Amino acid sequence: MANTPISEMKISATNKDKLVIYQIFTRLFGNRNTTNKVYGTIEENGCGKFNDITNQALAELKKFGITHLWYTGVIEHATLTDYSAYDIAADHPLIVKGIAGSPYAVKDYYDVDPDLATDVNNRMQEFEALVKRTHALDMKVIIDFIPNHVARQYHSNVRPAGVKDFGEDDDNTIAFSPDNNFYYIPNHDFIVPEGHKPPLDVTAPYHERPAKATGNDVFRAQPSQYDWYETIKLNYGVDYLNNRTPYFDPIPSTWLKMRDILSFWSEKGVDGFRCDMAEMVPVEFWSWVIPEIKKLYPGIIFIAEIYNPYEYHNYIRIGKFDYLYDKVGLYNSLRRLMEGHGSVEDITRLWQQESGDISENMLRFLENHDEQRIASRYFAGDPWTAVPAMTLSATLHTGPLMLYFGQELGVNPTVAEGFQGEDGRTTIFDYWGVPEFQDWVNGGKYNQEKLTWEQIRLRAFYESLNHFVLENEAIYAGQFYDLQYVNIDGQSFNYDKQFVYSYLRYTENQAFLFICNFNLHQKIETNVRIPQGAWTDVLKLGNTSAYKLKPVFPSFVTSVSPKASTITSTGIHVELPPSSVVVYAIVPE
Repeated sequence: MANTPISEMKISATNKDKLVIYQIFTRLFGNRNTTNKVYGTIEENGCGKFNDITNQALAELKKFGITHLWYTGVIEHATLTDYSAYDIAADHPLIVKGIAGSPYAVKDYYDVDPDLATDVNNRMQEFEALVKRTHALDMKVIIDFIPNHVARQYHSNVRPAGVKDFGEDDDNTIAFSPDNNFYYIPNHDFIVPEGHKPPLDVTAPYHERPAKATGNDVFRAQPSQYDWYETIKLNYGVDYLNNRTPYFDPIPSTWLKMRDILSFWSEKGVDGFRCDMAEMVPVEFWSWVIPEIKKLYPGIIFIAEIYNPYEYHNYIRIGKFDYLYDKVGLYNSLRRLMEGHGSVEDITRLWQQESGDISENMLRFLENHDEQRIASRYFAGDPWTAVPAMTLSATLHTGPLMLYFGQELGVNPTVAEGFQGEDGRTTIFDYWGVPEFQDWVNGGKYNQEKLTWEQIRLRAFYESLNHFVLENEAIYAGQFYDLQYVNIDGQSFNYDKQFVYSYLRYTENQAFLFICNFNLHQKIETNVRIPQGAWTDVLKLGNTSAYKLKPVFPSFVTSVSPKASTITSTGIHVELPPSSVVVYAIVPE
């Protein structure tokens, strides 16, 4: 860890609107069915609908402190539920994962998932009504854009007039052409992976000739059961089998088709796109398409799912993304701490070496549909362990905060939920009901009547955190100052550089001191120093004796903490319970 101050490191304060994003897995959100049969059909296990996300549900989420709703699984995808009566072709069971199917195996970019409609014939109108309800409560709508791959049996039957389907003009006799939408393995049949066991009877073989490359860059006729074998890779003009040679001039067909798809959804009122596996699509495409869309819809936002820190700056500066997942960096570091084998030294390293100058662009989270639930035995095993980590995620810089539905209730998957098995995640492949969340849904009341006292307290923590970041200028638009360098290595009494992390967030009008204890089992009594240079030159405050520290967050900590702490030459004395945080406002004496 560099033993230098960070007052030179000025975080941009241009983001006046802190985003608090709530990810709704739409198929599960409003489902009240409690059957939960493994591989149960939609009739047996039920399915949430667009219409279940009522004005009451939205009003409660607004009250909870949400600014953006990410409706996951909106676009039509491959499924084993038969909608052939609605002119939607049935999918083959050998190339679908689960009964409901993966929302990331897109079957028609111009349609919504029929599972989510009360009246399948009016499915798009029901989605448009949800967008209007969301906007009426001054919240924004985000949906997935899945640009890297599509379902193996992709076919758009509702595309606008004049729009050609993917692959329609391809020359499938050659492995690669910049004019093709797909990559091919000529003269080979696609072979279903060994080990795939479909949940329905197979009455006929699956036929695909020539085989197409699989979505996770597998350029052979038979992927493995661990690959994204239900999807096929889209061709953006990169010859992967020839040193990734690019062919971007003239603009490839896939680029133009994707621009039109983004325009289609933007016109429907979508305010942002979470771009699935954005780093598997060339940054040059994003550099072209994002400005194209923003010319027409200036306020729209683009969020990249990206896991390669070496590409972060490229996808912000060249690719023009607004925000990036901070998964490999902050999430992984905090997860190690929550599991008892990490160090807060990683946090300082992150802002110094990885994302400090783009911190306002980093979207922070502890749960999403890809990750294991905090409360599960595969992660922390206790939702309260998230208190310091979630507070830090929300307040370290000005970038967005994201929560996954049910995180605030301690959702803990404990049984196999279908294709995904029992792995600490909430299923994305099958029809299911989430018991803890269904208690909050409460038959459509969306209230706390059925919640346990612990769930009520946990939800109150998240609600207070959401409002704290939205209502305080120092958090949503302020700068950041790391205090580790003046406290570690014996400089402050009992300051544990593995588990204690402290920092300032400030503007000229407001300042907060954050002190986190990531030790899972031990209370820590320590002193935290604010150096004179930070006090006078950064915070621009006068004599320390003219100020006091008032604990302001979270409420269950402040209720047992001193009403105010004095600032001395040896630092601020604190006693922190295990897995806790205290936030002080620096206020006049």
